[in-house]
Amino acid sequence: MGDNVVIKIISTLMIPLILIFGLYVQFHGEYSAGGGFQAGVILAASFILYDLVFSNENFGFKLNTDIILNFIATGVALYVLVGIFGLLYGGNFLDYSSLSLSNDTSSGQKIGIFLVEIGVGLTVSGVMVLIYKMFNNSKA
Repeated sequence: MGDNVVIKIISTLMIPLILIFGLYVQFHGEYSAGGGFQAGVILAASFILYDLVFSNENFGFKLNTDIILNFIATGVALYVLVGIFGLLYGGNFLDYSSLSLSNDTSSGQKIGIFLVEIGVGLTVSGVMVLIYKMFNNSKA
């Protein structure tokens, strides 16, 4: 983006708002429209915007491929672990009702959906940023 001051100022103001909106979509996904996939794309958009505008500057933050792959692996692992816990507690794979700590199965379903949505959000966000890096052909 070069030395365009207006773009840098607007991006500096918009990136925190995009991050807050992405977290809002993530944490309200099981109650309203949204969820892990939508939040992951929104969060990835903020990181991509940051890299597009400030890639020539040295603020100590770079989109490192190893960190991105760790986010992807953590999201997939969280998703799989929720499914395995369902199997260990006598249910089916991703059977959220078996995750409840009491006789109320809805508490286990809320916990399971929440954890799976976080896993999906981490994975989608990482994959979107990785796709951007691959098309951008930037070095890690």
